[in-house]
Amino acid sequence: MGMADFLTDVQTLRDRARDGIMSGPVTTSYGTDVDRVIELLNAALATELVCVLRYRQHHFAAKGLDSEPVAEEFLEHSNEEQDHADQIAARIHQLGGTALMNPAELLGRSHSEYVTSDDLTEMIRENLIAERIAIASYTEMINWIGSADPTTRRVLENVLEKEEEHADDMLTFLQPQH
Repeated sequence: MGMADFLTDVQTLRDRARDGIMSGPVTTSYGTDVDRVIELLNAALATELVCVLRYRQHHFAAKGLDSEPVAEEFLEHSNEEQDHADQIAARIHQLGGTALMNPAELLGRSHSEYVTSDDLTEMIRENLIAERIAIASYTEMINWIGSADPTTRRVLENVLEKEEEHADDMLTFLQPQH
C-alpha cells in the first residue's frame, strides 16, 4: 500500500469534475448534506442581518453620559456584522443555494432577537446577549460541519472569532471602570 492510496486516481477525479460541472464547487467529495448546510447558513445570515439592524438602531439611539464611544462601537459592530452577512451570503451562493434576505422572514430564522431600548446599559446588555447566542450557535454549526466542509467551517470560524471580540467589547462597557 502506497502512501497516497486514499487519494482518488487522477482520471476518476477528472471524470467526476466534468460530469458534475454545473454543481460548481460542490463535488462528490463534499462530505455532508449541502441543503442542510445552506439552511444553517441562511439562519446565520438572518442572525447577522438582524444584528446589523439592532446595532445600527442602537448607534443612533445611544445618548447620555459617555454614550459617544459606545455609539461608535455599535456602528463599527454593525458594519462588521454586514461584512459577516456578505461572506455568508457569498458562501450560500457558492454552494448553489439562495441567500434568503426577505425582511419579513428574517426574525423567524434569526437566532438573536431584535431588541431596542432607550437605556444605554440595556442596549449593551442586549448586544452582549445576542453575541453570546451567536457564539453558541456558530460553535454548534462548526462542530456539526466538522471536516465535511472546510470552506464553510472557515467562514463560520472567522465570523465566530469576530463575535467573540464583540462580546468582549460589550462586556468591557458593562464592567465598572477603575
